[in-house]
Amino acid sequence: MKTHTRFENIDYLKNGNEKQQRAYNLLTRCRVLEKLSPFDPILVGTIPINIDIESSDLDIICYCEDRDHFKKLLTAEFGHLIGFRIWATVDRPTQDTFAYFIMDGFVVEIVGKNIPTKKQVAYRNMIIENKLINQRGEAFRKRIVDLKHKGYKTEPAFRMELGLQGNSYNALLGLESEMS
Repeated sequence: MKTHTRFENIDYLKNGNEKQQRAYNLLTRCRVLEKLSPFDPILVGTIPINIDIESSDLDIICYCEDRDHFKKLLTAEFGHLIGFRIWATVDRPTQDTFAYFIMDGFVVEIVGKNIPTKKQVAYRNMIIENKLINQRGEAFRKRIVDLKHKGYKTEPAFRMELGLQGNSYNALLGLESEMS
């Protein structure tokens, strides 16, 4: 899979929409990605690709091979914030660790997996979604946002708009090879 450097550095948010600029200011002022740097963090989800709605959160994925170290860092750096919670899956081979908190009006969710960030489904789907938006234009992007306003999650909205069948995440990943 081709590397997509645009999303590896959040500078693109500086000149984005109002929410993207607020996200950039928060993430840089509070040094969130800097604090997570040992875990190759990448901001993913709807805000980077401009399909967010009012309730959209900041989703940050990380590559963590040492779950205990990751949990300690998350707790030390963010444990004092409103609503802080941290938990881990016990039944998945990816050993997912989650942290959730509120920071300056943004809900922040950090997910650590023992999979390199650029190979994680959240990143791969965001790249595919971004390419689809770029290829299909503003009207397509607005239809996705409208579906999100109607309560659809991101991947199901794309699956519905594209007429894809099956599991929404897998359906989008199925487009990966033709999107390269």
